Amino acid sequence: MTPSFNEKYDVVVVGAGHAGCEAAMATARMGLRTALVTLNLDLIAQMSCNPAVGGIAKGHLVREVDALGGIMGEVTDAVGIQFRLLNTSRGPAVWSPRAQCDKKQYRARMRQVLESERNLIIKQAEVVDLVIEKQPERRVRGVVLRDGRRVAAEAVIITTGTFLNGLIHCGENTYPAGRSGEPPSVLLGEVLRNLGFRCGRLKTGTPPRLDARSIDWSRFEPQPGDPEPTPFSFHTEKIEREQVVCHIAFTTEETHRVLRENLHRSPLYSGQISGVGPRYCPSIEDKIVKFPDKLRHQIFLEPEGLDTNEVYVNGMSTSMPIDVQAAMVHSVPGLGDAEMIRPGYAIEYDSVDATELYPTLETKQIRRLFLAGQINGTSGYEEAACQGIMAGINAACAVKSMPPVILDRTQGYTGILIDDLINKGTNEPYRMFTSRAEFRLQLRIDNADQRLTPIGHRAGLIREPDWQKFCAKQERLARVRQFLAVYRPAGEGATLAQLLKRPEVTIQSLEPVLREYLADDYRLLDLKAIETEIKYEGYLAQQERHIEQLKKAESRRIPPDFTFAGLPGLSREVVEKLERVRPLTLGQAGRIPGITPAALSIINVYLDLPHRQRSAGIDAQL
Repeated sequence: MTPSFNEKYDVVVVGAGHAGCEAAMATARMGLRTALVTLNLDLIAQMSCNPAVGGIAKGHLVREVDALGGIMGEVTDAVGIQFRLLNTSRGPAVWSPRAQCDKKQYRARMRQVLESERNLIIKQAEVVDLVIEKQPERRVRGVVLRDGRRVAAEAVIITTGTFLNGLIHCGENTYPAGRSGEPPSVLLGEVLRNLGFRCGRLKTGTPPRLDARSIDWSRFEPQPGDPEPTPFSFHTEKIEREQVVCHIAFTTEETHRVLRENLHRSPLYSGQISGVGPRYCPSIEDKIVKFPDKLRHQIFLEPEGLDTNEVYVNGMSTSMPIDVQAAMVHSVPGLGDAEMIRPGYAIEYDSVDATELYPTLETKQIRRLFLAGQINGTSGYEEAACQGIMAGINAACAVKSMPPVILDRTQGYTGILIDDLINKGTNEPYRMFTSRAEFRLQLRIDNADQRLTPIGHRAGLIREPDWQKFCAKQERLARVRQFLAVYRPAGEGATLAQLLKRPEVTIQSLEPVLREYLADDYRLLDLKAIETEIKYEGYLAQQERHIEQLKKAESRRIPPDFTFAGLPGLSREVVEKLERVRPLTLGQAGRIPGITPAALSIINVYLDLPHRQRSAGIDAQL
């Protein structure tokens, strides 16, 4: 061990939120001795805001994390208290699972899973500095803890969430915190700024929590879970447990009056908050300002667990003073006597410009330093988790001298999210939507394992029993496809596959014959996936052709030392954007805002020239 270090690990992960847990588990499962450092061992994977996982597009991300070998899906299946499959009135490309979770059980189960991994050590401490080697190039060598210990590492992954210079706002009251009741990480935020990273200021918020015993539940519309829950993990065969009921409520004109008359006391509108909030999850005061003609806004009353009376008021995020929050809550019919257990608040925090990252989530400035989660400008547990597992995989690949694992936009929503961040950056908390996917029919929740599990297996992240189950499933699917392609119910005429192409025929309507002939191969979730493949065969083939065109552009590599400045026909603005992002492929360059097809053509021409000719061409223009 190097004398200047007290401890040594292969990887150190800073922060044990949803990104940190996935990152640490990935590096540990890939055989690296990993330290997961957190400010509080009892709040690992804390659900700081909504006690739920999944939702539109977010459910896709969780299925992808699971397919790669991650743990969010299996933990959610174990502690979920209500499960719903969203968007079922639309096509299968946008179906997405969502689960209400028991907040306390989620933390406990996640910690149990992490502690079962022999290569992973969890430490309660605060990281206050990075150990950086400056020659021959800047490279991270470890971290420094607040107590003075120096911990060596071959790679460091920072997943600090909202803790970097966190500042809470509740009315006129402002105080430093990472989240309510926890201190912020001030020193590490200063370290990143001093290292030259471009940092911004973002904001998010949370609603008040109410006591269930003080609510008149008869005034609200119940929202039960699905009779047959859709699991998040491909390893979960079935979820069989009693589910809780959520409830739907609405704000009133009185609610809006209370908010409008107190806007001058809102940190959001008084100028107290400078950070940019999430566009698609605005605070309730923001809603009544931006949508003045809307007479009511929908809110959801969601239990936070089985052994608590705490109720989360989804849709009522606010940073208003506590007295205004109470008046706002009491203005909703059925909440007139509601007791507020915890007030809502807003939190500002530092984020790093994600265009400073490679597609691996390694920083361009400092080798072996990776960033994942809200520090990169995203919003949501699921967006954090998918970055965490990819940062973990690539940190392990770097340490083990393996090729990096980079998902492109055709392989998953995870690839889309990272591609958007590193090419476009974000000036507001980024959340995933199915509309961000160019090929969303290819990126369904039912085929995430087919798309990504082989990638996770090659990286060494998939456990052998899980790989054997995956292979058995693929063989089972092949037998089912073959049966559907050849079996004719009447002995002649259309096959089952041809019948399924008809809009009025569903896989459920074929259940009797399928159960009779498929026997052990009958799995409804598998059959629904095959049904989608058959019904949308033409569209899928068309998308495959578009994907091949995109991959041709992606295969056109741009050398790391390629000089954009001075190329004839490139404007100064285009050059500045290219130099800022430093795209690795022609396809990546084309996704940078403001980079025109003409600019891409110029770059493409000069990529064909040897370096000497390229330089001569530039010199001739000077």
